[in-house]
Amino acid sequence: MPDLVLLHARLLDPATGLDAPGSLLLREGRIADFGTNLGVPDGAETLDLQGACVAPGLVDLRAALGEPGAEHRETIASAAQAAAAGGITTLCALPDTQPAIDDPALVSFLARQAGASLTILPYGAATRGCAGKDLAEFGLLREAGAVAFTDGRRAIGSARLMRLALSYARAFGSFIVQHPEEPTLAAGGAATEGERATRMGLPGIPPAAESMMVERDIALARLTGGHVHFAHLSTAAALEAIRRARAEGLRVTCDTAPPYFDLNETAIGEYRTYAKLSPPLRDEQDRLAVVAALADGTIDAVASDHQPHDADDKRLPFAQAEPGGAGLATLLAVTLAQVHGGRLPLLEAIGLMTARPAALLGIEAGRLRKGAPGDLVAFSLERGWQVHSGKLPGKAQNTPFDGRALEGRVLGTWKAGQRVFG
Repeated sequence: MPDLVLLHARLLDPATGLDAPGSLLLREGRIADFGTNLGVPDGAETLDLQGACVAPGLVDLRAALGEPGAEHRETIASAAQAAAAGGITTLCALPDTQPAIDDPALVSFLARQAGASLTILPYGAATRGCAGKDLAEFGLLREAGAVAFTDGRRAIGSARLMRLALSYARAFGSFIVQHPEEPTLAAGGAATEGERATRMGLPGIPPAAESMMVERDIALARLTGGHVHFAHLSTAAALEAIRRARAEGLRVTCDTAPPYFDLNETAIGEYRTYAKLSPPLRDEQDRLAVVAALADGTIDAVASDHQPHDADDKRLPFAQAEPGGAGLATLLAVTLAQVHGGRLPLLEAIGLMTARPAALLGIEAGRLRKGAPGDLVAFSLERGWQVHSGKLPGKAQNTPFDGRALEGRVLGTWKAGQRVFG
């Protein structure tokens, strides 16, 4: 593999605060050097980026894959294609597949499947079959490569089971990722409880279903000393609980996903099932609270929350349609909308998708460092494009952002020094 120099770039590294013009040298799959006065070695190939941004490859903290068991929705190969187009080079895969990732052999299988364009970090199932009844074998799953434990899109509803899970995860140097939704309150719901759901005749999910679960698990983290991470937070009350827990010194972290700071419940329109998500889209005040939590550092990461579905899952009456949206290809651009709107500095926005999730996982990714793997994304901050369902890379097309005009386009993605997109 010849050396490659990315010339005339805007280098971004949230881990060190770097935001400066310069060039970057890739050699034998790793970052050999970068800076403002970088020369071009003899025989090296060059690529003039004409001022485009170069950042570490994105680290997606949460994505569901169709494979194994639902390859009609998405395969690992199609997800890798969409991830590369979105600038994602490392992806944490949820375990609530068919079968669930509750066996060490399945953890190893999943980690091996990504190929050359993507690192897949499997979550291990917190409970056997992600069924919420008996704990999985944390030690064996961790030894096989599980980065943390979760039941994916299902909440761990039993307080006793969650207490045990937090204790065991702590013993193995890991943490629990919780879908923060009290299951008996959310059961059968299709939209956020309130005027809109009532007017549309939809069964509601009260926002308190999220904050109640967050408060419960904070109490369990206090009891056990364990680390709980809350996924896709979407309400002001839950985020305020996170702030209080942090002030107390508890091991509590959280992420959100682009729909919860870019859209509100009006996006479901006239029963628009592509905007049916889990948790459901919230009112405008909650959306603004998520935006504020991004800006003040309460939220540790922005994840794609990619949940692939096919047309048959979504072409149903709203209450019966499957919740979830495709998010890999749109993760970067929708997050950059907060930058363009003046609500989030560029380095902080990129950090929420690189250095901060990488630090949470304890992995070597998400930063520009000499000797680090050559996982990079180059993007134009200003180039516009429009999201069109049916034209996204990969198999899953169920995007809640269909028709959304965005600024910020991925120009190239490199994995271990090899260009995998662009």
